[in-house]
Amino acid sequence: MRTVEHDGDSYLLVKRSEESSLVRDPETGEERYLPNDELVAAGDPPLALSARRVPEPTRRLLTAVRSERALGVLLELDERGPLSVRTVLGEYDLCESDLHGLFGEFRAAGLVAETEVDGERGYRLTDRGREGLAALRP
Repeated sequence: MRTVEHDGDSYLLVKRSEESSLVRDPETGEERYLPNDELVAAGDPPLALSARRVPEPTRRLLTAVRSERALGVLLELDERGPLSVRTVLGEYDLCESDLHGLFGEFRAAGLVAETEVDGERGYRLTDRGREGLAALRP
């Protein structure tokens, strides 16, 4: 499968004939025919374009969370609010290097932010992180 553009929008190319091509909107799943001479090859990988049907905050969460422990840390931040580094190290089964690795990845993904908790360095869930988790809950 390839990606194409039409009037600035990206589509997945489903089927091509002589005059027109069947394309799929990656966000809605809607399919329609467009004239071949109006389509331009796009550089987006087709599977990455397909993934755009999942809301952006949830995509970020899914790509940043690599284990149940990592997911658990985000859920704890969501339920308990900001936590100090000392609290996380003392109450959960994370060593210091694991904690800094996880929070480094989460910060890079925009899921958590550094904050101060009771005068100590800590982390809080961002709005993006909260939105990503909300989509996973029943």
